[in-house]
Formats: sequence, C-alpha cells, structure tokens
Amino acid sequence: MSHSPENTLSTSHSANFSICVYCGSRPGADPRFAQSARDTGALIGIQGWELVYGGGKVGLMGMVADATLDAGGTVYGVIPQTLIDKEVGHTGLTELHVVDNMHTRKTMMFERADAFVALPGGIGTFEELFEIWTWYQLGMHHKPFGLLNVAGYYDPLIAMLDGMVAQGFLNPPVRELLQVGTDAGELLQRLHQLAAPKT
Repeated sequence: MSHSPENTLSTSHSANFSICVYCGSRPGADPRFAQSARDTGALIGIQGWELVYGGGKVGLMGMVADATLDAGGTVYGVIPQTLIDKEVGHTGLTELHVVDNMHTRKTMMFERADAFVALPGGIGTFEELFEIWTWYQLGMHHKPFGLLNVAGYYDPLIAMLDGMVAQGFLNPPVRELLQVGTDAGELLQRLHQLAAPKT
C-alpha cells in the first residue's frame, strides 16, 4: 500500500466540486467506452465542476479531459515524469502537475478530489479504485466513490465482489460503499450529493 494521504483538500482552486476520474489509457474495444468517457467529461464541464485525473492525452483519459474542457470545465492533471518522457501528457489542461512517482501522483489526486469514479480501464484503474476503497475502509477518508458500468464491462467484477461477501471476505456495509451505475449523469449526481457537506 502506498503512502497514506492526509484527509485534507487543497484550497487553491475555486471549483465547487472536484471529481477524480480513473479510466483507461486505451480506448477499449467497444465504442461505448469512448462515448462514456466523452459523456462523463461533458457532464463535468456543463456542471462547472473540476475534473481531476492522471494527466494523460491518450485513450479514455484524453477523451474525458478534452470533453470537460470543451464543455467549459476545468481540468487538473497529475502525471509522473516517466509518462511525460513518453509524450503521453496532455499539455492543454487548466493545470498539469508533473511529479516524480506514482505515489505522489495518487496522493495529489486524492487530496484535490471530493469524490471518485472509475470508468472502464485496465489494472491501473482497478488499483486506483481499490486503493481509495481500502483507504475508506481504514478510516482515512469519507469521500464517496463509484463505478460506471458501461456495456456490462464491470459485471464480472461486481459478481466477484458479491461472491466475496457470500464467502465472508467482505462485509456487506463495506461492499455497499461502492456506488454502481450505468448512467454517467445519474452516477455523478449521486456522488455529488454524497460528497455534499453535512449540515
């Protein structure tokens, strides 16, 4: 497990809601994956929210960033120098931070975001989502997180999680922390509501 983050938000930005999106650096085989990334980014921009993500210009990552910017939103990217060296960094963002390593990248993204959502992706997307979930379980934060299940991509994972509950490896209340949806707009609004300060 990487370095534990402090449960504090950056105060250097003005967006009323910052959502971190985890997703693939590839477009995937199903065109619905790309469409979901564009829809998610557009919704974030239209709402006047801030996208927090890994700073890449390729795959679903680039699509969600471009769609957010095109819709008038702000985009905060964090990317390690090794990926900049491979020329996959997005240079047109509102803010792009180049860092030394993945641990710093993930901690900065955590600190900036009010909520998290995973779109289709590979092992990096899985790792980021499960780390945020684990940090919540350990009491390190209370920020909501969700899974956008596009075209049934995450059906096997959802079935496995439910199997973990059935086999006694995952407590039902912890399983229920993961917000799952198939509609980007509905899921983003749900995460926004869950992240709203309690009065």
